[in-house]
Formats: sequence, C-alpha cells, structure tokens
Amino acid sequence: SYGKMWGTPSTGVRSIRPYRSSEQYLYAMKEDLAEWLKELYDLDIKVGTFMEVLETGAVLCSHANNVTHVAREFACTHPSVARHLHLPTASVACNLTAQPGTFQARDNVSNFIQWCRKEMDIKDVLMFETEDLVLRKNEKNFVLCLLELARRAARFGMSAPTLVQMEEEIEEEIRQELDLPPPETPLPRPPRKPRDLHNLDQMVQHLVSRCTCPVQFPMIKISEGKYRVGDSDTLIFVRILREHVMVRVGGGWDTLEHYLDKHDPCRCTS
Repeated sequence: SYGKMWGTPSTGVRSIRPYRSSEQYLYAMKEDLAEWLKELYDLDIKVGTFMEVLETGAVLCSHANNVTHVAREFACTHPSVARHLHLPTASVACNLTAQPGTFQARDNVSNFIQWCRKEMDIKDVLMFETEDLVLRKNEKNFVLCLLELARRAARFGMSAPTLVQMEEEIEEEIRQELDLPPPETPLPRPPRKPRDLHNLDQMVQHLVSRCTCPVQFPMIKISEGKYRVGDSDTLIFVRILREHVMVRVGGGWDTLEHYLDKHDPCRCTS
C-alpha cells in the first residue's frame, strides 16, 4: 500500500484537543483531509500525524501525479467539458525515500508548490511556502492550499473531501433557490451519501444557548441547515462534519463556535 511505500510513521502521538475555538476550524479541516487521504491512498494518517506524514513531500508529489493522471483520463472521456477547464498536464519529480527535514524533502515540497501554481493555477493567497510545512511555520496556509487543490480536482472527477462535497451541495441549493440554470458543464458525479441534518438544529441551539446577553443572540432556522443570524438579514449555511458544527463563510468554512465568538456581543468581549 502507499502508506508502506512512503514509510509514514505508524504510531504518531495523537494530539489531544484542548484548543481555542480559533484553532478548532483548522483541526476540523485537517481531520477531513486526513480521512480523505487515508481513503484515497490507504495511508496511515490521522489528524494528530497529519503534518508529520506529509512533511517529506512524498505523499504530496504522488498525489499531484495522481491528479494529473485523473485529469488526462477526464480529457479523453469528456473532451467537450475539458476544453472549458484548466487541466494539469505535467507530472512532478518526486523522491519517495526523502527523510523529514532534509534537502530532498524540501525539494519535494518545492516541486509540489510549483505544480500547484503552474498546473492547477492556485492563486498566491491560497498557497504556502516550503517552510510552512517543513518547519510548521503556517499550518493554516498549507491546509487551505490542500483544500483548494481538492476543490479544483473535483471539477474533473477526482474524489473530494467531505467539506468540498458540502460546498457543492450548498451551491446547488442556492442555484435552485435563485432558479439559476445548472452550470454549463455538469460533471458526472459519484453518488453522494445523504447528509444527516437531523441533530443539526439541536447542536446549533446548544451552542447558541451559551450566549449571556440580556436578549439572546438570535439564530433562527429558515430551513434544514440554513439560519438567519443576529439582527441582520445575514443567512448562513450550517453543516455537521463529524462532531463539528461548521458554517460556510465566504469561500471557506469556520466552526459555529468560532463564528459565534466573533459575532455574539457577549463572546466578542470575553
């Protein structure tokens, strides 16, 4: 299996979770990406060993080459759709035996970064630097880049992490509400597991109930997974990701807990 091939650490120390809410969304994203990579490549990877397994760049470069392979197959089977997409064509040189912290590991990571920029057209604002991963200087940038790569690769049929699947569902819901035509290039999609929104409202109300304002900060359910927040007309989409309640904000995600810490008056000041 890939996990054996890359010599990934099998007994990583699991990080325990005494995090601030501002770290929580990063944890949730790493957890989602770890589970996705584990399924995709039969890797021994968990949220606690996420950076450690990826820091040599071997998994990243092999993933890049797999994405390019999927893109080539897609171009053959869906030529009319492929014309409208930016598809990667080049593969990445990769040293599968690179050890953590070595020049070879940095070289792998640097090659992956160049490939993301050139072949996948990922913008600088969503990119990371070699040291962000190798020396753990900026985990957030690294995680956001992997998520963006997954988004773009999903457009030509690569299997996607749960967060990306949920983004697609929300976009589809918005399209239907606004009565917009379907996207010009609808892609064949693997069947999705139906989302369980059954306990979502209970989890939302539990988090909102921690508000200590004289008048409770309002979060009103409009429909399944959709809420109006505060005194504005702001509508937000909420989903469950494992044990996290996630909010779709802008082009990304936040945990509801962290979102409330920023918007609920009594929590902003605490």
